[in-house]
Amino acid sequence: MAMSEARRALEEAVPDVRDAGEHDAVDGVRPQWVAAVDGTESAAAAMRVAAEHGLHVVPRGSGSKLDWGGPPREVDLVLDLSGANEVVEHAAGDLVVHAMAGTPLADVQRVVGAAGQMLAIDQPLPTATVGGVIATATSGPCRHLFGGVRDLLIGITVVRPDGAVTISGGKVVKNVAGYDLGKLYTGSFGSLGVITEAVFRLHPLAAEHRWIQVETDDPGAAAEAVDRIRHSQAMPTAVEVDRATPGGRIEVVAEIEGRPTATHERALELADAVGGSVLEHAPSWWGRYPFDPADGIGIRVGVEPKALAALLSVRPDIDVAVRGAAGIGVLHAGLPGDADPAAVADLVGMLRERCDYAVLTRSPRAIREKVDPWGPVAPGVMALMRRTKDQFDPEHRLAPGRFVGGI
Repeated sequence: MAMSEARRALEEAVPDVRDAGEHDAVDGVRPQWVAAVDGTESAAAAMRVAAEHGLHVVPRGSGSKLDWGGPPREVDLVLDLSGANEVVEHAAGDLVVHAMAGTPLADVQRVVGAAGQMLAIDQPLPTATVGGVIATATSGPCRHLFGGVRDLLIGITVVRPDGAVTISGGKVVKNVAGYDLGKLYTGSFGSLGVITEAVFRLHPLAAEHRWIQVETDDPGAAAEAVDRIRHSQAMPTAVEVDRATPGGRIEVVAEIEGRPTATHERALELADAVGGSVLEHAPSWWGRYPFDPADGIGIRVGVEPKALAALLSVRPDIDVAVRGAAGIGVLHAGLPGDADPAAVADLVGMLRERCDYAVLTRSPRAIREKVDPWGPVAPGVMALMRRTKDQFDPEHRLAPGRFVGGI
């Protein structure tokens, strides 16, 4: 009876409510219902009903990263924000864009690109949405120069678990009023609030790009090339590394951008300094994860640039590819989805011993039954995260269990 009352209340609050199917499962956990919303107002209405009837909720955009992190303990309602897909405002003169959370990042880039601008988040997944990118804090190669999602986000609208709407920041790049809650919601995996709108600062599109490639079999030489590029005067947009197999060939590739002709000359100078060659097009692996986003195994690894050689020297008893932002020490290890769970668990343990962190971003459930996706967290940090969860979501209504420590 209680569930039927909750369903009726949802239908009164939100026009589009349906029973969930198998394809609506969140990492194997099937909800009761899916409520499609088209913006902040309807999302708030749905969350008020969820609060009144004690429903556990997981927000969803395109669903491209819904199997990242840990599986939820329980889900009653998936809040589908894919209908909230509008670029609300593009203030080209102020280098600012305001978009709804369900807007594909590709649509944002198309709108701002028409004015010769870009949102400096080159997302590897083509269907990724604004809200999903914020919730998972994912970005691509150009983070090296322009910063990550936290650095580009200047305003955010969030629906709290009780249905109240909060707005942090604004549409001015130098807005410093109030707390910068955008940084708190970034990377929270939907566990603190439902992101419904965001405002980002933009950058001008460069007229020309070039890539400088260094190939080697020696992890030490690769790390040295990365270090020389990082400390050069070339101001690279990105410094990436790719190694397809343990002990295999290593590619270090740096991107630079700027004015026509001058960019190519800078590229030649940098290539000469590091013993590399100049490419007019990025390599085929550029900006892609080293694992299949649909059924592969992905591990995000944090490592100090000075420790890059040690990471590239790892030779586990399993085929693993390593790729990512060598210049800032955020890389990904990738394996096929049918890899042996015990071998994957051993690899994750090895990486956690040698690196700052190793997070199992996505994998089959059999592997996550052996490995905590997030890994160990310092007790003081964990205590702070739990207090934050209790403050923002006292009843643990949002995405319970998906975040660090089962939050």
